[in-house]
Amino acid sequence: MQKLSAGILVYRFIEKELQVLLVHPGGPFYKNKDIGVWSIPKGEYLQGDDPLEAAKREFTEETGNEITAESFIPMDALKIKSGKIILAWAVQNNFEKAFIKSNLFEMEWPPKSGRNQMFEEVDKAEWFALEVAKEKINGGQIALIEQLEKRVDML
Repeated sequence: MQKLSAGILVYRFIEKELQVLLVHPGGPFYKNKDIGVWSIPKGEYLQGDDPLEAAKREFTEETGNEITAESFIPMDALKIKSGKIILAWAVQNNFEKAFIKSNLFEMEWPPKSGRNQMFEEVDKAEWFALEVAKEKINGGQIALIEQLEKRVDML
């Protein structure tokens, strides 16, 4: 069964510069990685679930912020290398604090140690200008930033 993921691409304007909010994955694998590992806040959902509601839920779980906007810009669906389909919506919002607290996940760490540890799903969130965001974001999601750039120009 194909995996489905839904997310929110939050944007803002600071002195006429378009910026996007990205999150950095938590856990030991990404601790010292920066370029190409950031993401929009997103998560998996099941067939039959409302993807926009799933995207809002995942946004709150990963950033601690709640989306209160009612107007969302639907983005074109993406199929990434793994075969996962990502549905995303863009929304303008300017959070005072980009990151409050993420939910946790458990994994065996160090590998083959038999010990489980808890890690934050997301360890930070930051606002980035578009050119920097295109460097930081996972390559499979660059198209979301490019779509946003074109659609905001039309507004």
